[in-house]
Amino acid sequence: MARSLKKGPYVDAKLLKKIEGKKPQTAETIRTWARRSQIAPEMVGFKFGVYNGKTHIDVLVSEDMVGHRLGEFSPTKRFTRHGGKMQKEMETKAKEAEIAAAQAAKAATDASANKNPAGKK
Repeated sequence: MARSLKKGPYVDAKLLKKIEGKKPQTAETIRTWARRSQIAPEMVGFKFGVYNGKTHIDVLVSEDMVGHRLGEFSPTKRFTRHGGKMQKEMETKAKEAEIAAAQAAKAATDASANKNPAGKK
């Protein structure tokens, strides 16, 4: 839901007060719970610890982030993976292929080492 243009962007007043008078290079991580606050141009270069419901996730604000909300860069849900029988089969095949490739590479290096023993040309 977009905010009315006549109201302007919402930036938490406490957040602006915390960065007021500080330099981005020397400032520590600023911890905040204001996920709905928009990123203002004054915040560029600062590092914010945005709360995701469990921990504070560090977000380094860049120029591309201006206009977005702080909460967009601190996900609240963690994707583990899709499950199921097919997924397990695909993972085991991929792991077997990786092992086979590693063994083939090792055999190739061993064979080349046996062809040219150290000290002989």
